[in-house]
Amino acid sequence: MNRSASSFITSSSVMHRSIHNPILDAARVPYPTALVFNAGVTKFNGKYVMVFRNDYGSLSEQTIEPHSTTDLGIAYSEDGVHWEVGPKPIFKLHDEETVRAYDPRLTVIDGRCYMCFAVDTLHGIRGGIAVTDDFEHFEILSLSSPDLRNMVLFPEKVGGKYVRLERPFTVYSRGGLDRFDTWISDSPDMKYWGNSDLLLAVEQVPFANDKIGPAAPPVKTKEGWLTTFHAVDLDLNRGKNGWEPTWKKRYTAGIMLLDLNNPKKIIGMYNEPLLAPEASYETDGGFRNNVIFPGGMILEDSGEVKIYYGSADTVVCLATAHVDELLQLCINNR
Repeated sequence: MNRSASSFITSSSVMHRSIHNPILDAARVPYPTALVFNAGVTKFNGKYVMVFRNDYGSLSEQTIEPHSTTDLGIAYSEDGVHWEVGPKPIFKLHDEETVRAYDPRLTVIDGRCYMCFAVDTLHGIRGGIAVTDDFEHFEILSLSSPDLRNMVLFPEKVGGKYVRLERPFTVYSRGGLDRFDTWISDSPDMKYWGNSDLLLAVEQVPFANDKIGPAAPPVKTKEGWLTTFHAVDLDLNRGKNGWEPTWKKRYTAGIMLLDLNNPKKIIGMYNEPLLAPEASYETDGGFRNNVIFPGGMILEDSGEVKIYYGSADTVVCLATAHVDELLQLCINNR
Protein backbone atom coordinates (compact mmCIF):
# COMPACT_ATOMS: atom_id res chain seq x y z
CA MET A 1 0.00 0.00 0.00
CA ASN A 2 1.44 3.34 -1.01
CA ARG A 3 1.80 5.93 1.69
CA SER A 4 -0.31 9.08 1.74
CA ALA A 5 0.52 11.44 -1.10
CA SER A 6 0.76 14.32 1.34
CA SER A 7 3.31 12.58 3.56
CA PHE A 8 6.68 14.21 4.23
CA ILE A 9 9.55 12.47 2.47
CA THR A 10 13.29 13.15 2.36
CA SER A 11 16.28 12.25 0.23
CA SER A 12 18.62 9.42 1.11
CA SER A 13 21.49 10.47 3.36
CA VAL A 14 24.00 9.04 0.85
CA MET A 15 23.15 11.80 -1.64
CA HIS A 16 25.03 15.11 -1.58
CA ARG A 17 23.76 18.12 -3.50
CA SER A 18 26.41 20.20 -5.23
CA ILE A 19 27.23 23.49 -3.54
CA HIS A 20 27.17 24.98 -7.06
CA ASN A 21 23.48 24.18 -7.65
CA PRO A 22 21.85 25.07 -9.87
CA ILE A 23 24.72 24.20 -12.18
CA LEU A 24 22.82 25.57 -15.20
CA ASP A 25 20.02 28.10 -15.43
CA ALA A 26 18.56 30.49 -17.98
CA ALA A 27 20.89 33.32 -16.95
CA ARG A 28 23.88 31.36 -18.26
CA VAL A 29 22.39 30.67 -21.70
CA PRO A 30 23.58 33.19 -24.35
CA TYR A 31 20.21 33.38 -26.13
CA PRO A 32 16.69 34.13 -24.87
CA THR A 33 15.24 31.39 -22.67
CA ALA A 34 13.15 30.94 -19.57
CA LEU A 35 13.49 27.30 -18.51
CA VAL A 36 16.59 25.09 -18.75
CA PHE A 37 16.03 21.59 -17.39
CA ASN A 38 15.71 17.80 -17.95
CA ALA A 39 19.16 17.48 -19.49
CA GLY A 40 20.93 14.42 -20.79
CA VAL A 41 24.56 14.28 -19.65
CA THR A 42 27.41 11.97 -20.60
CA LYS A 43 31.17 11.81 -21.15
CA PHE A 44 32.11 11.93 -24.81
CA ASN A 45 35.50 12.41 -26.45
CA GLY A 46 37.17 13.43 -23.20
CA LYS A 47 34.61 16.02 -22.10
CA TYR A 48 31.38 16.15 -20.18
CA VAL A 49 28.54 16.96 -22.55
CA MET A 50 25.09 18.18 -21.62
CA VAL A 51 22.12 18.49 -23.97
CA PHE A 52 19.37 20.38 -22.17
CA ARG A 53 15.74 21.15 -22.78
CA ASN A 54 15.29 24.84 -23.53
CA ASP A 55 11.84 26.49 -23.22
CA TYR A 56 11.49 30.10 -24.30
CA GLY A 57 9.58 32.73 -22.34
CA SER A 58 10.10 35.25 -19.55
CA LEU A 59 11.54 34.49 -16.13
CA SER A 60 10.55 37.89 -14.75
CA GLU A 61 6.96 37.61 -15.94
CA GLN A 62 6.79 33.89 -15.22
CA THR A 63 5.43 33.04 -18.64
CA ILE A 64 6.46 30.56 -21.32
CA GLU A 65 5.82 30.76 -25.03
CA PRO A 66 3.91 28.12 -27.01
CA HIS A 67 5.34 24.60 -27.13
CA SER A 68 6.72 25.10 -30.64
CA THR A 69 9.43 27.30 -29.13
CA THR A 70 11.05 24.42 -27.26
CA ASP A 71 14.44 23.24 -28.55
CA LEU A 72 17.62 21.60 -27.28
CA GLY A 73 20.80 23.42 -26.26
CA ILE A 74 24.29 22.12 -25.57
CA ALA A 75 26.92 22.74 -22.90
CA TYR A 76 30.42 21.38 -22.26
CA SER A 77 32.43 20.97 -19.07
CA GLU A 78 35.89 19.86 -18.01
CA ASP A 79 34.82 18.78 -14.52
CA GLY A 80 31.10 18.01 -14.79
CA VAL A 81 30.25 20.94 -12.52
CA HIS A 82 31.08 24.17 -14.35
CA TRP A 83 29.51 24.47 -17.79
CA GLU A 84 29.96 26.55 -20.93
CA VAL A 85 26.85 26.78 -23.08
CA GLY A 86 27.06 26.71 -26.86
CA PRO A 87 26.08 29.85 -28.81
CA LYS A 88 22.85 28.45 -30.28
CA PRO A 89 20.42 25.52 -29.98
CA ILE A 90 21.53 22.31 -31.67
CA PHE A 91 18.35 20.32 -32.29
CA LYS A 92 14.77 21.29 -33.08
CA LEU A 93 11.93 19.46 -34.77
CA HIS A 94 8.94 21.45 -35.96
CA ASP A 95 6.76 21.07 -39.06
CA GLU A 96 3.09 20.73 -39.98
CA GLU A 97 2.80 17.54 -37.89
CA THR A 98 5.60 17.86 -35.33
CA VAL A 99 5.24 20.40 -32.53
CA ARG A 100 8.53 20.01 -30.65
CA ALA A 101 11.29 17.68 -29.44
CA TYR A 102 12.33 17.74 -25.78
CA ASP A 103 13.70 15.85 -22.73
CA PRO A 104 16.95 14.44 -24.21
CA ARG A 105 18.84 11.46 -22.77
CA LEU A 106 22.42 10.68 -23.85
CA THR A 107 24.14 7.29 -24.02
CA VAL A 108 27.53 6.51 -25.55
CA ILE A 109 27.64 3.12 -27.27
CA ASP A 110 30.71 1.91 -29.17
CA GLY A 111 32.15 5.42 -29.44
CA ARG A 112 29.01 7.12 -30.79
CA CYS A 113 26.55 9.25 -28.85
CA TYR A 114 22.90 8.24 -29.03
CA MET A 115 20.17 10.63 -27.98
CA CYS A 116 16.68 9.59 -26.94
CA PHE A 117 14.06 12.35 -26.97
CA ALA A 118 10.32 12.91 -26.81
CA VAL A 119 8.36 14.38 -29.71
CA ASP A 120 4.99 16.09 -29.42
CA THR A 121 2.95 15.70 -32.60
CA LEU A 122 -0.61 16.61 -33.55
CA HIS A 123 -1.52 12.95 -33.16
CA GLY A 124 0.30 11.89 -30.02
CA ILE A 125 3.66 11.75 -28.25
CA ARG A 126 6.42 9.73 -29.91
CA GLY A 127 9.78 8.58 -28.63
CA GLY A 128 12.78 9.18 -30.87
CA ILE A 129 16.36 7.93 -31.07
CA ALA A 130 19.09 9.83 -32.94
CA VAL A 131 22.84 9.36 -33.20
CA THR A 132 25.55 12.00 -33.54
CA ASP A 133 29.32 12.22 -33.61
CA ASP A 134 29.64 16.00 -33.26
CA PHE A 135 26.34 17.37 -31.82
CA GLU A 136 25.85 19.33 -35.03
CA HIS A 137 24.59 16.58 -37.31
CA PHE A 138 22.02 14.08 -36.07
CA GLU A 139 20.70 10.99 -37.81
CA ILE A 140 17.25 10.01 -36.56
CA LEU A 141 17.19 6.21 -36.33
CA SER A 142 13.68 5.58 -35.09
CA LEU A 143 10.45 7.24 -34.02
CA SER A 144 7.92 5.19 -32.08
CA SER A 145 4.18 5.15 -32.57
CA PRO A 146 2.15 7.16 -30.01
CA ASP A 147 2.11 7.30 -27.10
CA LEU A 148 5.59 6.63 -25.76
CA ARG A 149 8.29 8.71 -24.05
CA ASN A 150 10.98 8.74 -21.35
CA MET A 151 13.10 6.31 -23.33
CA VAL A 152 16.67 5.57 -22.17
CA LEU A 153 19.28 3.27 -23.68
CA PHE A 154 21.65 0.85 -21.97
CA PRO A 155 25.31 1.68 -22.76
CA GLU A 156 26.04 -1.69 -24.36
CA LYS A 157 24.23 -4.60 -25.93
CA VAL A 158 22.86 -7.32 -23.67
CA GLY A 159 22.55 -10.76 -25.21
CA GLY A 160 23.50 -9.33 -28.58
CA LYS A 161 20.70 -6.75 -28.61
CA TYR A 162 20.28 -3.10 -27.78
CA VAL A 163 18.05 -2.53 -24.75
CA ARG A 164 15.96 0.44 -23.69
CA LEU A 165 13.62 1.42 -20.87
CA GLU A 166 10.45 3.29 -21.81
CA ARG A 167 7.14 4.56 -20.49
CA PRO A 168 4.03 4.01 -22.59
CA PHE A 169 0.85 5.98 -21.87
CA THR A 170 -1.54 3.15 -21.08
CA VAL A 171 -4.53 5.39 -20.35
CA TYR A 172 -7.54 3.26 -21.21
CA SER A 173 -6.23 -0.01 -19.85
CA ARG A 174 -5.13 1.61 -16.58
CA GLY A 175 -8.43 3.29 -15.64
CA GLY A 176 -8.40 6.41 -17.81
CA LEU A 177 -6.00 8.34 -15.57
CA ASP A 178 -2.23 8.62 -15.00
CA ARG A 179 -1.14 5.10 -14.13
CA PHE A 180 2.02 4.80 -16.15
CA ASP A 181 4.69 2.15 -15.61
CA THR A 182 8.25 1.34 -16.72
CA TRP A 183 8.65 -1.14 -19.59
CA ILE A 184 11.70 -2.68 -21.24
CA SER A 185 12.27 -3.54 -24.93
CA ASP A 186 15.14 -4.66 -27.13
CA SER A 187 16.27 -4.22 -30.73
CA PRO A 188 18.71 -5.85 -33.14
CA ASP A 189 19.53 -2.58 -34.91
CA MET A 190 18.32 0.44 -32.87
CA LYS A 191 15.45 0.88 -35.38
CA TYR A 192 12.98 -1.92 -34.77
CA TRP A 193 11.98 -2.50 -31.17
CA GLY A 194 10.06 -5.36 -29.57
CA ASN A 195 10.10 -8.18 -27.01
CA SER A 196 8.53 -5.65 -24.66
CA ASP A 197 7.80 -6.51 -21.03
CA LEU A 198 6.64 -4.69 -17.93
CA LEU A 199 9.65 -3.98 -15.70
CA LEU A 200 8.29 -1.94 -12.78
CA ALA A 201 4.68 -0.97 -12.03
CA VAL A 202 3.64 2.14 -10.14
CA GLU A 203 1.98 0.08 -7.41
CA GLN A 204 5.35 -1.51 -6.65
CA VAL A 205 6.84 1.86 -5.63
CA PRO A 206 5.85 2.86 -2.06
CA PHE A 207 6.39 6.59 -2.69
CA ALA A 208 4.33 6.83 -5.89
CA ASN A 209 0.57 6.83 -6.40
CA ASP A 210 0.28 8.39 -9.86
CA LYS A 211 2.97 7.23 -12.31
CA ILE A 212 6.59 6.17 -12.66
CA GLY A 213 9.05 5.93 -15.54
CA PRO A 214 12.70 5.82 -16.59
CA ALA A 215 15.01 8.66 -15.59
CA ALA A 216 18.76 8.66 -16.36
CA PRO A 217 20.22 5.92 -18.58
CA PRO A 218 21.54 2.95 -16.55
CA VAL A 219 25.19 2.53 -15.64
CA LYS A 220 27.03 -0.79 -15.42
CA THR A 221 28.41 -1.86 -12.03
CA LYS A 222 29.89 -5.05 -10.62
CA GLU A 223 26.53 -5.93 -9.05
CA GLY A 224 24.22 -5.07 -11.95
CA TRP A 225 22.72 -2.21 -13.94
CA LEU A 226 22.25 0.72 -11.58
CA THR A 227 19.07 2.39 -12.76
CA THR A 228 17.19 5.52 -11.66
CA PHE A 229 13.50 6.10 -12.17
CA HIS A 230 11.12 8.98 -11.59
CA ALA A 231 8.16 8.53 -9.26
CA VAL A 232 5.13 10.80 -9.01
CA ASP A 233 2.61 11.23 -6.23
CA LEU A 234 -0.57 13.24 -6.56
CA ASP A 235 -2.32 15.17 -3.80
CA LEU A 236 -5.44 17.09 -4.84
CA ASN A 237 -5.14 19.27 -1.74
CA ARG A 238 -1.93 20.86 -2.98
CA GLY A 239 -2.18 24.46 -4.10
CA LYS A 240 -0.59 26.48 -6.90
CA ASN A 241 3.05 25.36 -6.41
CA GLY A 242 4.59 27.16 -9.37
CA TRP A 243 3.82 29.39 -12.32
CA GLU A 244 0.90 27.32 -13.43
CA PRO A 245 -2.57 27.99 -11.99
CA THR A 246 -2.40 24.69 -10.13
CA TRP A 247 0.16 21.93 -9.65
CA LYS A 248 -0.83 18.92 -7.56
CA LYS A 249 2.06 16.54 -8.23
CA ARG A 250 5.44 15.85 -6.63
CA TYR A 251 8.29 14.17 -8.55
CA THR A 252 10.96 12.20 -6.74
CA ALA A 253 13.80 9.95 -7.89
CA GLY A 254 14.15 6.28 -7.06
CA ILE A 255 16.88 3.74 -7.73
CA MET A 256 16.95 0.03 -8.52
CA LEU A 257 19.39 -2.64 -9.64
CA LEU A 258 18.84 -4.85 -12.70
CA ASP A 259 20.51 -8.15 -13.51
CA LEU A 260 23.54 -7.72 -15.79
CA ASN A 261 22.63 -10.58 -18.11
CA ASN A 262 18.85 -10.25 -17.86
CA PRO A 263 17.90 -6.59 -17.26
CA LYS A 264 14.21 -7.57 -17.27
CA LYS A 265 14.91 -8.88 -13.77
CA ILE A 266 14.99 -6.43 -10.83
CA ILE A 267 17.45 -7.77 -8.27
CA GLY A 268 17.15 -4.92 -5.77
CA MET A 269 15.29 -1.64 -5.24
CA TYR A 270 15.52 1.07 -2.61
CA ASN A 271 12.04 1.45 -1.11
CA GLU A 272 12.48 5.12 -0.22
CA PRO A 273 13.16 8.12 -2.48
CA LEU A 274 16.77 8.55 -3.53
CA LEU A 275 16.17 12.26 -4.10
CA ALA A 276 13.13 14.22 -2.91
CA PRO A 277 12.41 17.96 -3.30
CA GLU A 278 13.96 19.73 -0.31
CA ALA A 279 16.31 22.51 -1.45
CA SER A 280 14.87 25.95 -2.19
CA TYR A 281 15.59 25.63 -5.93
CA GLU A 282 13.50 22.45 -5.90
CA THR A 283 10.56 23.67 -3.84
CA ASP A 284 10.13 27.40 -4.54
CA GLY A 285 10.00 29.86 -7.42
CA GLY A 286 9.99 27.34 -10.26
CA PHE A 287 7.67 26.64 -13.14
CA ARG A 288 6.50 23.48 -11.35
CA ASN A 289 7.76 23.24 -7.78
CA ASN A 290 8.51 19.97 -6.01
CA VAL A 291 9.91 18.30 -9.12
CA ILE A 292 13.13 16.27 -9.35
CA PHE A 293 13.78 14.48 -12.64
CA PRO A 294 17.15 12.78 -13.25
CA GLY A 295 18.36 12.84 -16.86
CA GLY A 296 22.01 11.83 -16.60
CA MET A 297 24.14 9.56 -14.42
CA ILE A 298 27.91 9.17 -14.71
CA LEU A 299 30.01 6.62 -12.82
CA GLU A 300 33.52 8.01 -12.36
CA ASP A 301 36.66 5.88 -12.02
CA SER A 302 36.85 7.00 -8.37
CA GLY A 303 33.48 5.41 -7.65
CA GLU A 304 31.69 8.72 -7.42
CA VAL A 305 28.32 8.78 -9.17
CA LYS A 306 27.14 12.09 -10.58
CA ILE A 307 23.37 12.37 -11.00
CA TYR A 308 22.13 15.33 -13.03
CA TYR A 309 18.51 16.30 -12.60
CA GLY A 310 15.95 18.87 -13.63
CA SER A 311 14.72 20.89 -10.67
CA ALA A 312 11.25 22.48 -10.52
CA ASP A 313 11.13 22.17 -14.34
CA THR A 314 13.34 25.29 -14.33
CA VAL A 315 17.06 24.57 -13.78
CA VAL A 316 19.64 21.77 -13.95
CA CYS A 317 21.20 20.48 -10.71
CA LEU A 318 23.75 17.90 -9.59
CA ALA A 319 23.88 15.45 -6.69
CA THR A 320 26.57 12.86 -5.96
CA ALA A 321 27.06 9.64 -4.02
CA HIS A 322 29.53 6.76 -3.96
CA VAL A 323 28.54 3.82 -6.12
CA ASP A 324 28.97 1.35 -3.23
CA GLU A 325 26.47 3.30 -1.13
CA LEU A 326 23.94 3.33 -3.96
CA LEU A 327 24.38 -0.39 -4.53
CA GLN A 328 23.93 -1.06 -0.82
CA LEU A 329 20.63 0.82 -0.84
CA CYS A 330 19.36 -1.56 -3.52
CA ILE A 331 20.94 -4.75 -2.20
CA ASN A 332 19.52 -4.23 1.30
CA ASN A 333 16.04 -4.44 -0.24
CA ARG A 334 16.47 -7.62 -2.25
